[in-house]
Amino acid sequence: MTHKLSQIIERIIQIARLPVVHLQFCLDLNPEDVETNFRNFTRPHPKYKIFQNKSIGAALLDLNQFKTRDEYLQMIKGHNSAGHHAKKARGKGYVVTEIDQNDYIEDIYEINTSTEIRQGRIMDDAYREKQTSYRAAPNFKYFGVLSPNGKLKAYAELGFYGNFAAFRRIIGVRNNDGIMHLMVTEVVCQLIDARDCQYLMYDTYFGASEGLQTFKKMFGFQPCRAKYSIS
Repeated sequence: MTHKLSQIIERIIQIARLPVVHLQFCLDLNPEDVETNFRNFTRPHPKYKIFQNKSIGAALLDLNQFKTRDEYLQMIKGHNSAGHHAKKARGKGYVVTEIDQNDYIEDIYEINTSTEIRQGRIMDDAYREKQTSYRAAPNFKYFGVLSPNGKLKAYAELGFYGNFAAFRRIIGVRNNDGIMHLMVTEVVCQLIDARDCQYLMYDTYFGASEGLQTFKKMFGFQPCRAKYSIS
């Protein structure tokens, strides 16, 4: 058996063992955006054509397994854990807050262009083009990590689609202060507090670098096979 064939068989077995999760899109939240994303999530996968685009290995966190944010924080604590790095960032004076992106146009551009390569990939052109204004979507929340002097150091765009929310964009400067850990941790905690949705999605596993897969696992995200519906 060739090495390539062995890898294919191993991947098929891995896919077959993935837990199945049903994710529901709700048009009432924002018909145009929800329908656009439903089509994107369910179009044929670029590599595995028989599967939907965001189905195989969807990185999901089941928020309903936690009664309180404290239960979640207990799960991610420990040496070199997500909780550890988030605590470090908090100790350095960073805070997470909802933002109006129009208040941070220069900071966002600086974050987007702070490095040309992330996770072994060249940044998309969309990140290198400076936006002059941003339009907030009604089914989105926008989070930022602010330094002690009020400068934006990381931001995330979180879309709400039905029984799940999903990160559309999440990015920050590299400073080893734990700012990304702080932001993801706080977003998860706020979702647990609000009980607005059951799942949080952080794109997929199989298309991510090993480092990004490890980062996702630190917060409890697990690879699943997602099945989508819309109403």
